[in-house]
Amino acid sequence: MTVLLDRPAAAPAPAPAARVAAGRDPFIDLLRVVGMVLIVFQHWTIPVLGYDGDRLTTGNALSTPGVWVVTWLSQVMPLVFFAGGAANAISFRRSAEPAPSWLAVRLRRLAWPLLPLAAVWIPLPHILLSLGVPAQPLEVGAKLTGQLLWFLAVYLIAVTATPYALRLHERYGWRVPVALAAGAVLTDVARFSTGLDAMGYLNVVFVWMAVHQLGLFYAEGRLRAAWALALGGFGAAALLVAYGPYPGSMIGLPGAEMSNMAPPTLAMLAVGLGQVGLAVALRPALVRLPTRRLLAWAGPRIMTMYLWHMPALFAVTGVVVVLLGVDTPRPGSILWFAGWPVWFGLLCLVMWPLLKGFARFETPPSLPYGTAGWRGMLAAAGLVGGGVLTLTVGGFAPGGGPFLAVLALLGGLLLTAPRARV
Repeated sequence: MTVLLDRPAAAPAPAPAARVAAGRDPFIDLLRVVGMVLIVFQHWTIPVLGYDGDRLTTGNALSTPGVWVVTWLSQVMPLVFFAGGAANAISFRRSAEPAPSWLAVRLRRLAWPLLPLAAVWIPLPHILLSLGVPAQPLEVGAKLTGQLLWFLAVYLIAVTATPYALRLHERYGWRVPVALAAGAVLTDVARFSTGLDAMGYLNVVFVWMAVHQLGLFYAEGRLRAAWALALGGFGAAALLVAYGPYPGSMIGLPGAEMSNMAPPTLAMLAVGLGQVGLAVALRPALVRLPTRRLLAWAGPRIMTMYLWHMPALFAVTGVVVVLLGVDTPRPGSILWFAGWPVWFGLLCLVMWPLLKGFARFETPPSLPYGTAGWRGMLAAAGLVGGGVLTLTVGGFAPGGGPFLAVLALLGGLLLTAPRARV
């Protein structure tokens, strides 16, 4: 067991197509930025909102018949985990620090931007309630703001597991993602044969870590046969949807009997494999795009975009839908297309000052950090993960949950605090 904690041996030289220059890999940076932009764009575009004077109702434009096929490309979480796997592998191999110190840096970068979000959202519902804002729309906004943090909770597992995953990758190669995919198959078989949907949450590890593991192959230049991976992944997904119990949409839809996302399913893994293969196949064309300025501007603001784009949506919803009583038009109608530029423009106006105000928190304080040990860093990861999971389940709705979550986050950060060098 101890050997798994050591730094893996040097990787084979990457193939020319995947060799990373002295700086960052523009392809991985592009996937991360485009993925986050698509997430924000989708969350801002698909809500169907209405207010009857008492309750805010939320629908999904992708519920329109036949539109679900869009989600096979617009649900970009598989690409985000793939890019994260490659970035973690590249960063870990280049780091001169011991593995626990590398993990400490990653934990600080994940947890630190959450503190201003909590500082705003813990008192905000109480303040707005005292000002007469209706309770139900406010509760919807407070809960959903926290629920979208599920990605950070899962990504934290991937980051913490990276040193272990790299060691297994060095030793077993392709057998690791194959074993994870087999775990996803067995999980879905057990879930659907027993009717215990809770068993499906095992796929949070199997599905997302399988995609994350592919990033390790890319980092070494060993992810080849991209078109075969794309065709095989999308083809398998089509068969699973056509003949299996899986819905066609890769995004949970209101009223659907089940979701491919919560928990993730084998169909989601198949689509993820297809997306990774397609992205890698298109890599030569993508890296030639003039995206340097975009990446330089957006890269340091990715977490801020993710954390604050839903508060921006709820601010505009509160004014337009709740206060002014203007419901969103029927998706696909003339009014929907005509009003969309105005809606999107208002969201951008609200988001801009949030980006300027909170992007600074993406960089944790630069302090003279000392050496870190595995025991302390695993405890820190557990505390940060527990805090994020608490917010994912309960959001920022009034109650004790958000306070406990912040205490856990602070506890995890304190465990990565400066300490004397031995």
